[in-house]
Amino acid sequence: MRVSSQDVTVVALLADPDAPTEIARRMARTLPDRLADRSGRGRRFDVEVISEPFTAGAEDPPTLMHRIMDRGSEGNWDIVVALTDLPLHSHGRKLMVDLSHEHGVALLSLPTLGGFRLQARARQAVEEAVLSLAGPQATGPEEPPGSRPLRGPFTGRLAPVHPDPVGEEEIADLRYVVSGPRGYLRVLLGMVRANRPWRLVPGLSKALAAALATGAVATVNSTVWSLATYLSTPRLVIAMVGSVALMIGWLIVDANLWHRTDEVSPEARKRAALYNASTVVTVGIGVVVCYVGLVLINLVWALFILNGHVFASTTQTPLHATEYWTLSWFVASVATVGGALGSGLESDEAIRAAAYSKREQERRSMLQDDHGD
Repeated sequence: MRVSSQDVTVVALLADPDAPTEIARRMARTLPDRLADRSGRGRRFDVEVISEPFTAGAEDPPTLMHRIMDRGSEGNWDIVVALTDLPLHSHGRKLMVDLSHEHGVALLSLPTLGGFRLQARARQAVEEAVLSLAGPQATGPEEPPGSRPLRGPFTGRLAPVHPDPVGEEEIADLRYVVSGPRGYLRVLLGMVRANRPWRLVPGLSKALAAALATGAVATVNSTVWSLATYLSTPRLVIAMVGSVALMIGWLIVDANLWHRTDEVSPEARKRAALYNASTVVTVGIGVVVCYVGLVLINLVWALFILNGHVFASTTQTPLHATEYWTLSWFVASVATVGGALGSGLESDEAIRAAAYSKREQERRSMLQDDHGD
């Protein structure tokens, strides 16, 4: 790293590819002015974004901090803040941020910021980290670097965030972690947000084609008309829940999305449970979105194709709005089962690409290679 000159502090945002890089590039547009306003004393900041897979093959915070420090020594920067969308763990706790004031580096795990207002929270976290690392010029001459607690997303009466001790052999000298049930939920939502479950819908093209074909045929089937007419609402709900659960389970099993660990330690098992929970929620959101889409598409198709006289003569029930809605709802459940079968035509790689972030795909691929060896 270089030594600041002319009151200009150069900050590097070292970001994993995909979502972390997008977040870093968006915040880099306003970060210099925000840092200058908050630091005062005429200090200026320049911000550069470097997109590199610095977490490849490693999830251990001390190892990552060494990588960040080594990368910082190669560049012409005063401060390096690294962003990753992988959940990191330290001594059984979920790591939010590690800072080393001596080396001017920080490591931020984005999932610990939660699933909502991620861009704003990430910007606040980076601002706090940079101002803490910048030293007395930014914090004030009466406050030595690292002595002032971080604010923003690191504090709050309801925030499940607190400082955590750092080992003497580690590079970091300040660490914040999240803990407790609220902390678990916050990290889980952050992992789901990083996976971007809405990408699952276009990523399952063959499954959707099978579901749409099944729905189109079922909508004009007189047996399905009779079933939909006489099924009670509780049974329709059971059919919906069962079909969605079947689709979720089939995708997870068929694409081998379930995380298994050979380690027997409680920490490893908790980590595996967290990964599996994020998988179920991610796939679940994607499947529910598909289900809602099928209901709407089937409703439009039914409005276009059904004949009221034929329907009434077959079911002995007039074709009104309630019948359209009930039929579309039931057909969506039938079509979802057809989509589950159609998902078997998708490659495992295509499903993983739709369900996981880029870093998570690479992490799981490496785990599978290790098990294969």
